[in-house]
Amino acid sequence: MTTLARRLGAFDATMIVMGGIIGSGIFINPHVVARQVHTPALILGAWIAGGVIAILGAFVYAELAALRPATGGQYAYLRDAYHPSLAFLYGWALLLVVQSGGMAAVAVTFARYTIEMTHAPVPDWALATMTLFALTAINCLGVRSGSNVQTALMLLKLVAIAMLLGAGTLFIGSSQLGRTQSAIAGHTTLRGFDLLAFAAAMTPVMFAYGGWQTASFMSAELKRPRRDLAVGLLTGVAGVIAIYVAVNIVCLRALGTTGLAATTTPASAVMRMALGERGAFLIALGIAISTLGFLSQGMLTAPRVYYAMADDGLFFRTVGRVHPVTRVPVAAIALQGAVAIVIALSGTYEQILGYVVSTDFIFFGLTGLALFVFRRRGALGGGFRTPGHPVTTAVFVAACWLVVIGTVIRSPMNSAIGFAILAAGLPAYVFWKRRSNA
Repeated sequence: MTTLARRLGAFDATMIVMGGIIGSGIFINPHVVARQVHTPALILGAWIAGGVIAILGAFVYAELAALRPATGGQYAYLRDAYHPSLAFLYGWALLLVVQSGGMAAVAVTFARYTIEMTHAPVPDWALATMTLFALTAINCLGVRSGSNVQTALMLLKLVAIAMLLGAGTLFIGSSQLGRTQSAIAGHTTLRGFDLLAFAAAMTPVMFAYGGWQTASFMSAELKRPRRDLAVGLLTGVAGVIAIYVAVNIVCLRALGTTGLAATTTPASAVMRMALGERGAFLIALGIAISTLGFLSQGMLTAPRVYYAMADDGLFFRTVGRVHPVTRVPVAAIALQGAVAIVIALSGTYEQILGYVVSTDFIFFGLTGLALFVFRRRGALGGGFRTPGHPVTTAVFVAACWLVVIGTVIRSPMNSAIGFAILAAGLPAYVFWKRRSNA
């Protein structure tokens, strides 16, 4: 029987982690945060707090990777800690809501940016479909092929972010920086702190930090999964925290809190201020590359969950087969691409995105609790151990479920639909389980 090939190392894991986090959010979401909290201290505090939660989550997942270096990553953690039905529901939500809906939305975003820059006479849905099809084909050629494309796009993302940081620091007039620095100096306290407003600001921050967990799906294709995934998680998340805080500092220095809250495209505003329309074009190109890299990472990682489900007898057998030459689950990759394309063509991705947060963060919290389960069972991985456990793990779990509660309060209808889609997975699990037993 052909199995997945272990061809990736720690550097690949780091690029996958960073690629799963950095999409278009950091170029846009600083504006959303600044509309909720109105001082530089609170704006930067929200991004730092989100980074702390992300690094606590990375600690948890790094230890889980040492304990369960199995195909599917988070899927395997949930299956082995609780029950296969819970893991199946996670994969079900990933395919129908979380991953596919997100990829469809990002594909259309990439298409719109590209068409705006090139003035190509192509509908956005057509370019989005072609992009998803191309990435599906690349990943079907092998894990090294998919990883190389992902790494190249990630490095281009970093170039775009470095360009933003450099332009904002070096080319914006000193008089403008002087005014904004004075504004920052005059508002660095936490006066007027509003807990509800800060909680609202954390939602887009957590969105922007999400995605690092998908690197765990690649465990079975890492050369040394216990070590490589831990290194990738910790290095990748720490690098993203530094990048995100630096981008917000530059935006605040260039635009001030009022200017940052007033513009829906802060990165473009900074680049236009620094380099004129040429700067705005360059950052638009950077955002397009960033969204393409995010798509590439999703196409590389998520199909491994569907492969693991099929390998457990809980999905179509074809999805659990590995191509004898490329050593990748071609049917699982094709399935991911097909569902994302259907959602992109249907135009329902914006509604689906509304269902994502409450569903996704439930499983985040359950995965954090899985570490308590494994520790209580006395499981030993011989690798990374979470610093400060159980306190740090409990903080991560609490933060995840606070996001769920906040999302349910703010968007009860979207949350209810997301939970209904999740519940629809239960009869599907029963069907596949009976079929597997038969």
